[in-house]
Amino acid sequence: MIRVARLRKRFGRLPVLKGVDVSFAAGQTTVVLGPSGCGKSVLLKHIVGLLRPDAGEVWFDGHRVDRLPEADLGIVRRQIGFLFQMSALFDSLSVADNLAFPLREHGVTDEAVVHARITRVATMVGLASTLQQMPAELSGGQRKRIALARAIVLDPKVMLYDEPTTGLDPIRSDIINELILKLKRELRMTGIVVTHDLQSAFKVGDRFILMHDGAIRFEGSAAELRACEDPVVKRFLQGEASPEELAEIRGQSGSTLGTS
Repeated sequence: MIRVARLRKRFGRLPVLKGVDVSFAAGQTTVVLGPSGCGKSVLLKHIVGLLRPDAGEVWFDGHRVDRLPEADLGIVRRQIGFLFQMSALFDSLSVADNLAFPLREHGVTDEAVVHARITRVATMVGLASTLQQMPAELSGGQRKRIALARAIVLDPKVMLYDEPTTGLDPIRSDIINELILKLKRELRMTGIVVTHDLQSAFKVGDRFILMHDGAIRFEGSAAELRACEDPVVKRFLQGEASPEELAEIRGQSGSTLGTS
């Protein structure tokens, strides 16, 4: 369904993606792990056409996304929902109008259809009672759930989740995880989840990718990930800094202490 081939991207002099090759199978939830700055979110933004690669290819359902003109990207974006890390709700719009925004942007003008769609997705995330509220009146967890409802209002085939549990407490995080599982179970939705949250990752993931320094370092099942002997993978799972990183910090600390 989604295939990325030889993908390269740099920002200024900084290379972020260094020839990434990966495919995402329909009907599965793939979790993309890795340290901050390794290219996870940049990969997601290439899949949905928010970024253009310097080299390589991005394919979605037979469409070469990286070569589509901006005017034609709507064909792809209608089929891909995107849950942004910070929810990205419009503060000046009510919950109902936030949910209706993608429908109106894609030409749905029948208000009865709009009302039915937004009520359905708000009910699916357990927040139908909030439709007339403003985003500022919602908790962080509620805003995330409304953002998820907005992402699925166009009935996409695929959901991209960018750090879906960031900023949430463990209970609210688990609610988001349950919603990810619900979408897969009830809507047969393909999912790609970028996260640092290992507990969430192992709850929702069918398949796992670990990125490091702009490249794919590991790809496989949960059992294969846990059994992986690659020191980079093991350090990430155990939450341990590399010896080089520790030496740099300890060296700086010693230098600072020595001059005080």
